[in-house]
Amino acid sequence: MLAWERFLTGEPEAAAPLGNYVVSSWQRSLQLGVDPTSRAAPFAAHGDSLHLLKERHHDLRSAAASVFAEVPDLLAGSHSIMVLTDANGVVLESIGDGRTLEQGQGIHLMPGGDWREDVIGTNGIGTALATCRPAQVHAAEHFCEGIKSWTCAGAPIFEPGTNEILGVIDISGPPSTYQRTNLTLAVTAARRIEAALGEQIAQERMRLLEVCLQRISSRDAAGLIALDSAGRLVHATGRIPSSIGIGERVPGLEPHMPMEQWAARLPDGWRPEWLNPVSLDGRAIGAVLVIPDKPRSLAGRLPRAGSEADPDRNSFEHIIGRGAAMSAAVNRARQLAGRHVPVLIEGETGTGKELLARAIHDDADGRRPFIAFNCGAVSKELVAAELFGHVAGAFTGATREGRPGRFELAHQGTLCLDEIGEMPLDLQPVLLRVLEEGVVYRVGDTHPRRVSVRLIAMTNRDLRAEVEAGRFRRDLFYRVSVTSITMPPLRDRVEDIDLLTEHFNRLLSTRHNLPMCRFGPGVMEALRAHSWPGNVRELRNLIERLLLTGGDMITPGDLPVEFAPAAAAEPSSSLIDAERETIARVLQQEKGNLAGAARRLGISRSTIYRKMDRYGLLAGS
Repeated sequence: MLAWERFLTGEPEAAAPLGNYVVSSWQRSLQLGVDPTSRAAPFAAHGDSLHLLKERHHDLRSAAASVFAEVPDLLAGSHSIMVLTDANGVVLESIGDGRTLEQGQGIHLMPGGDWREDVIGTNGIGTALATCRPAQVHAAEHFCEGIKSWTCAGAPIFEPGTNEILGVIDISGPPSTYQRTNLTLAVTAARRIEAALGEQIAQERMRLLEVCLQRISSRDAAGLIALDSAGRLVHATGRIPSSIGIGERVPGLEPHMPMEQWAARLPDGWRPEWLNPVSLDGRAIGAVLVIPDKPRSLAGRLPRAGSEADPDRNSFEHIIGRGAAMSAAVNRARQLAGRHVPVLIEGETGTGKELLARAIHDDADGRRPFIAFNCGAVSKELVAAELFGHVAGAFTGATREGRPGRFELAHQGTLCLDEIGEMPLDLQPVLLRVLEEGVVYRVGDTHPRRVSVRLIAMTNRDLRAEVEAGRFRRDLFYRVSVTSITMPPLRDRVEDIDLLTEHFNRLLSTRHNLPMCRFGPGVMEALRAHSWPGNVRELRNLIERLLLTGGDMITPGDLPVEFAPAAAAEPSSSLIDAERETIARVLQQEKGNLAGAARRLGISRSTIYRKMDRYGLLAGS
């Protein structure tokens, strides 16, 4: 405290050395004009703006959820709280001791509070962001007078693959809660969140590649580009108008930019009409850009700007299943394949609804387009333009030339509307009118365009309940559900799991040029006993993961933790066990150098000695 007072009055003799990171932070705070008498952090967001901020950081919050779920037990009786912020130091979540949370509101250590170093001076969150390193700030070490009655330990969370800072995990409380191990806990929690993000990114990128490999016909495209939700290049093939490398962010696409703004921000040479958003579990995870081949002119028909259909997939032969429930769905679909009537396909996410829709489309020679559109993958404002098209300058972000909508592209073929239950209520009567009259008007246009399409709608919602709740129009429901088929969930198709496993094993091993997985005792039993919340898609992704990361023989231990019985689960996910694993890993990386390990962990050598003794670790282990 004396050093702080001397520092503010300009006295040369400070108690702490000038190289100390706290003093360095004080110097930055003073140079940035931070008021040392401040009593609380300012708010950067509240109300609707806070809600939007949280939505933009859905992935980070989702990755932190498992860590936060353990906080009540981990911090019980400690009077501490755990805080998650974004890369700008704005608090997104806080949890822990109720009394401390209440006290935190007094200094705005709560969602919406802005804890950057340049606005509230030295603190665990802001200083960790400023230095890109873990930072522990105790009591009088804070720069601003109003927060000197707190102690905090913050660790940056880095984005896997890029090392960009995504946010900070912080443990805070009154000075009596100070422990050097708080910083170790914060670092451990940050590493766990990074691992969860890495797994999440891998799953999303696999889904994007899935779309590239399975949904788009290579005969209709000169090239494909896959972008993740952060605007980074995941995959590129064919004639690509760009020199961007894999993993690099596309110029103009900023992190957390809403995907509906991408069309107006694409680089020169990239056309907005190539953009096809991709969703996973109802959430946009990126986009695939389909660079069309030279358009083919078809007499008496609208020109096609590249069909999304892969004729090789438009067959019932690609639907695998011999159980009663699946056989009933396929037989019903076969009856409808040759009839020009709307079909509603109901079923959980991942059950194969689109595969059945393509089979009903029944166009093995590829002469009729199959156009798929996810009603929940774009914003409410863009749904009309995507479905009906738009003329030049119809709205902000509209293309200069205008573009046809999905109805026009599907002329003389099939329009497949996925997640039709997400259709905005005010657009539902427009959709109904198009279906009834066969005429579309592009957004901003008065010229009618006649279209003839066969509609196949898909949903994972109970549309009847949506009708009763007033979220879906009754007349539209009757129009799209003239005939209906229900796809059974995989848990009700246990007899098909062996067939599907063998199919994906053979298909994906050929695709990746790898030997097929061999399954040891207990593996198939675990697969049959699993509840499969992600259905067939989850099974496919699991087989691909095992092919790419498994050994010569797959054992139950190679399966994700949710497949294993409680007694045989993977190592404990508690923060205490994770702390032990983190210390052991750093010791091994530092080849037993305790000083180096302590430096990397942000703790003293005496603390690392105590931790090693507690966990039974040996230097270099």
